[in-house]
Amino acid sequence: MITTKTPASELLALLDRWVALGWLRPLDRALAGFFAEQQPESEAPVLLAAALASHQLGHGHVCLDLLATLAEPDFALSLPPEGEEGLADAWLPSKQLATLTLEHWTQALARSPLVAADGEPARPLVLSGDRLYLRRYWSYEQGVARALAARMQDDRAVPADLANWLERLFPEPLKLDGERQTDWQKLACALAASSGFTLITGGPGTGKTTTVVRLLALLQGTAAQPLRIRLAAPTGKAAARLTESIGAQVASLPVDESVRARIPAEVSTLHRLLGSLPDSRHFRHHAGHPLPLDVLVVDEASMIDLEMMHCLLAALPPHARLLLLGDKDQLASVEAGALLGDLCRDAEQGLYTPERLAWLEAVSGERVVHPSLRPGDAGRHALAQRILMLRYSRRFAGGSGIGRLAEAVNRQQPALARQQLEGSDEVATLRLKGEQDAALNRLLFAGRGEGVGYGHYLARLRDERPAAGTAFDGTAWHDWAKGVLDAFDQFRLLCAVRRGPWGVEGLNARIAGLLHRRGLLEAEEGWYEGRPVLVTRNDYGLGLMNGDIGIALRLPEQDGSMKLRVAFPRNDGSGGLRFVLPSRLGEVETVFAMTVHKSQGSEFAHTALMLPEALNPVLTKELLYTGITRARHRFTLVEPRAGVFEQAIARRVERRSGLLESLT
Repeated sequence: MITTKTPASELLALLDRWVALGWLRPLDRALAGFFAEQQPESEAPVLLAAALASHQLGHGHVCLDLLATLAEPDFALSLPPEGEEGLADAWLPSKQLATLTLEHWTQALARSPLVAADGEPARPLVLSGDRLYLRRYWSYEQGVARALAARMQDDRAVPADLANWLERLFPEPLKLDGERQTDWQKLACALAASSGFTLITGGPGTGKTTTVVRLLALLQGTAAQPLRIRLAAPTGKAAARLTESIGAQVASLPVDESVRARIPAEVSTLHRLLGSLPDSRHFRHHAGHPLPLDVLVVDEASMIDLEMMHCLLAALPPHARLLLLGDKDQLASVEAGALLGDLCRDAEQGLYTPERLAWLEAVSGERVVHPSLRPGDAGRHALAQRILMLRYSRRFAGGSGIGRLAEAVNRQQPALARQQLEGSDEVATLRLKGEQDAALNRLLFAGRGEGVGYGHYLARLRDERPAAGTAFDGTAWHDWAKGVLDAFDQFRLLCAVRRGPWGVEGLNARIAGLLHRRGLLEAEEGWYEGRPVLVTRNDYGLGLMNGDIGIALRLPEQDGSMKLRVAFPRNDGSGGLRFVLPSRLGEVETVFAMTVHKSQGSEFAHTALMLPEALNPVLTKELLYTGITRARHRFTLVEPRAGVFEQAIARRVERRSGLLESLT
């Protein structure tokens, strides 16, 4: 068992065992070994804490929560809840940490030359209360907290005619079943007009984009001079979707053409906005070279990790307004941090002060009422005065089966969620009897007229190809390629995990093989016509972003020959395509199946979510909710084993950080 008397060599040997079992990353063990070399007198609990703090970053936690680790040691290593065959109990964290107390652990850390208390002096580890950080991430968290705290004090003078502008932009009262409802979009515009920092959260179809377009019209229409506005999103796919949505809505705004012309339609990725520097974590824009803008809107904020948010806030000039949009209930970023979830922890309750409520009602003409709202005070709930939650979904309104299922999952009601799965035409369950169950093939390979599956886009590829001899520079080939891409986006299989028979890797190989054997694809490996690919890394030279999806197609050259090229939708909202030679694509993978994480920022007419056969640490209600809400019209849950769905609903993402404590 690990105590303050345990030799460092014995601790490192234990960490080697954990690495061999897959409980710890080699990187985490290497960090502990490096510290042992640099400080030979280091105590075992210090080296253990360093390894676990590093490991926690790999699981999205910003820090190591010492108290939580001692209360549930096996959680710190994210061991599979059902254990592993051949597991040696003696190696389990719960056995090793049984005699270590919080007092002894914090004392050992406090006296270590590797550890600083709250950041001073400059040492590689930082102890803040019961949380241990790697210094870089402590610095990120402190930087974000300082920047947001400053912006929370940034009240703006509202236009004298704000009420008139709100009436102009929202001319009709919101009604549901004939009864007037609170127009949360209108309230969000009022709130954002009065602040230099606003966070708007809401589920799919609640009108986040509609709200921001009208807000931008309000800001431009009342500004003394044209505002420099930039729009951004974490991924290329999310940026393309926002570009398309904004372009469609600006044209219908009830404002002068001069105002519409000053609302930008192009959305960039955050990396492009900040100016990525090759082979570096740094950006061209930073505190010393801020972004040249007056208003910044960032969509899909749930996908932003702590490091990116730190860089973004540092590069934002003090006078600029910041507007964050996102769904607080979606999956958090792949990297460390759960910023939107942290900031929106009390969003449902509102926690507005009586003064704030009175002002919102007076300027908007709305009654701010909802059963979940609770009163707040300016001292304890300063952040809440900058947040508004949109509560009415137009996409999943009324009797939407997808909406009811998503709500039941989000509220962690497994019995109700199962009931919703079996009581609507929009949602369905496919229970498999084994890996080779033909029912899965029928779902995946449905062709035109047989429902939507991957046979649909392949039928369009085959049946609507332009005739031989069609001019290579005409519109026919472009329109055909776009039609194939659109057909492919009608259906998508999402997975919770990457490996195993029910993961992305196994299913992509299986689907490609089956399509090849059926004669629908000319090959199942390498490059072949019809291969769908996902870009996994930004390539600014090609104009492709992480998350972009393309399809390999055989297209004519000027000399009449046919050559394989990959067609990608452009990310500028134009509806155009770009065609790239496969040899120029280095960071791509086949994407018949994709992870739920990679699907964020996308929507599909029919979404199927494949669960693994056993409960996995990544399976949470947030993952299920995100997968379900990728579906526009139909959702299918694919279950290799009963009970996993209900178990996943009962679990939620828990990411450790000290951001909210640092803000107060």
